[in-house]
Amino acid sequence: MKADTLRELSPDELEAKSEELREQLLKLRFQQTTGQIESPQMLRGVRKDIARVMTILREKELGVAVPSAPVEAPATAADEPTETDDGTD
Repeated sequence: MKADTLRELSPDELEAKSEELREQLLKLRFQQTTGQIESPQMLRGVRKDIARVMTILREKELGVAVPSAPVEAPATAADEPTETDDGTD
């Protein structure tokens, strides 16, 4: 589940998605307990999806604007090595 697709949803839809994922997690936990789970990695993925949904809900509550793609900062003069240290004292 991509964060960009989740950001397009309304807060009510995100709440519903959160509840759906929590129910799925509960079912997976029961499967794990009874030894019927197909892939234990599914638990991890569902937990991460829940965290992703909750993070986006919080962003919407705070009104935080998140850029769609990370922007690289241009190199500054402070990032370049200086040639003043020649090793002699």
